[in-house]
Amino acid sequence: MAEMNATVSWQDDVNFVGTSPSGHDVPMDAQKQKGASPMELILLGLGGCASYDVVTILQKGRQDVSDVRCELTANRADAVPAVYTDIHLHFVVTGKAVREKQVAKAVALSAEKYCSASRMLESGGVKITHDFEIIEAE
Repeated sequence: MAEMNATVSWQDDVNFVGTSPSGHDVPMDAQKQKGASPMELILLGLGGCASYDVVTILQKGRQDVSDVRCELTANRADAVPAVYTDIHLHFVVTGKAVREKQVAKAVALSAEKYCSASRMLESGGVKITHDFEIIEAE
């Protein structure tokens, strides 16, 4: 098991700066004025993790991909704590002659095997769904 260490430091009001294990600073603001909220960062982390998987799997499959965008739609509980109840990831893959079968495989492998963020959220009861579309590049 690999240990990771991060730090979150209070700045003022409800503003914090998180320092990642790799040394990058990330502003956080519960009021969303000076940075993303912590819950928004969880959503972005899921999208980043899944997107990384999809891109690398498509590259290994020799697909001519020029862009991948992950659009996330999420719902949170009305009660405190306002946890995510369901999250949908919609991948928009742009490239030349990208095969639908390869994209479907990449999305499935990310969801079922590789994306740690997805697996962690699902084990906590979040319903996560996925779909995709392919745009032919000019």
